[in-house]
Amino acid sequence: MDSFEWNKIAGWVLTAAIAVLGLSIVTGMIYAPHAPEKPGYIVEGVELEADAAGPAAEAEKPIAFYLASANLEKGANVFKKCAACHTITPGGANGIGPNLYATVGKSHAHVAGFAYSSAMLETKGKTWDFDGLNEWLKSPKAYIPGNKMSFAGLGKPQDRADVIAYLNSQGSNLPLPAVPAETAAAAPADTAAPGGTVTPAAEKTPVLPGKAPDVAEAEINAATAAQPQNNRGGPGASDVTGTAKNEKQ
Repeated sequence: MDSFEWNKIAGWVLTAAIAVLGLSIVTGMIYAPHAPEKPGYIVEGVELEADAAGPAAEAEKPIAFYLASANLEKGANVFKKCAACHTITPGGANGIGPNLYATVGKSHAHVAGFAYSSAMLETKGKTWDFDGLNEWLKSPKAYIPGNKMSFAGLGKPQDRADVIAYLNSQGSNLPLPAVPAETAAAAPADTAAPGGTVTPAAEKTPVLPGKAPDVAEAEINAATAAQPQNNRGGPGASDVTGTAKNEKQ
């Protein structure tokens, strides 16, 4: 086979490659993939993000508020999401995650023989108290960046409180934290007077009974000018200073 035949074969191969490349580009433009508007299923432990157009999420209270109404049975049900990686029985074996029996109140990375991540080992001085467990269950990656736990977290504070109470009942039994007092309602705002001057409600000057409000000086002058000449300043002159007129004798 001479060189001319080889050149024809190479040309056909190059033409076919160009055609396939062009076809894939056109197909990708026509059938571009799009994310579904609503997921077909929800992965356990992953909370759906709130709709941007929906109402703003209510601000969370300290975990002590939710622990006061925690339900151990509900906590055990929520813990089933954790049971794929953790055991919680006395002397239970480590799995993908360490055994969690009597964890509340212990230090980070306290289970002997478990291969903790370096990020977790760096926090070994910290204690698994109620606030720390709340932040951990809310988002493990945010609380200790770089740890090996793949669980996304629990978005609902009451779910976290139920799980924490259940964990506490399994070998720890520490007293729950006291519920902090609610913030008192703010006092009514002072009333703004005309011109931007704020006048406290307690300092407003009341109008005395039997006395009309003061009349502006310009109105007094105008009223005096309109009176007959013989009545200005005389014994029968009208009282326009704002007080009631004296009865005629």
